[in-house]
Amino acid sequence: MLADYYLTLKSLHILAVIAWMAGLLYLPRLFIYHLDFDVGSKAYLTFCTMEKRLLKIIMLPAMLLSFTFGFLLAFTANSWSAPWFHMKLFLVLCLAAYHGYLSRLSKEFSSGETPFLLKNRSKMMLCLFNEVPFLLAIFIVFFAILKPF
Repeated sequence: MLADYYLTLKSLHILAVIAWMAGLLYLPRLFIYHLDFDVGSKAYLTFCTMEKRLLKIIMLPAMLLSFTFGFLLAFTANSWSAPWFHMKLFLVLCLAAYHGYLSRLSKEFSSGETPFLLKNRSKMMLCLFNEVPFLLAIFIVFFAILKPF
């Protein structure tokens, strides 16, 4: 039954992942700019609103859809026992953990705190932190396409 919709599921999975990745790459950049403003200023509050909306309206639904379509694809292709799938799933769970950490940082900003990770850090270090999801995505894509092991 699901096999008839494999390409549709795969297309929807890719679109959801694109939206999720866009948020994972954009939100840390917002944090970097957010640090330039004083707590309570209009710009500070605007960034809090932008971050919250990005998380709730784009990133969370995109992550949930990525997992939903990904699991449906895994069932359709019977990938559960493949070692490459285990590695891919582990890295995707790392992305989800990164997402959760970004959500926590956003909540700290909203409460008027500078998140611990962002205190006394250079902008260059923060920019490197911003690259974490893309580095994970590189390995995820190679596992999904090449299916090593």
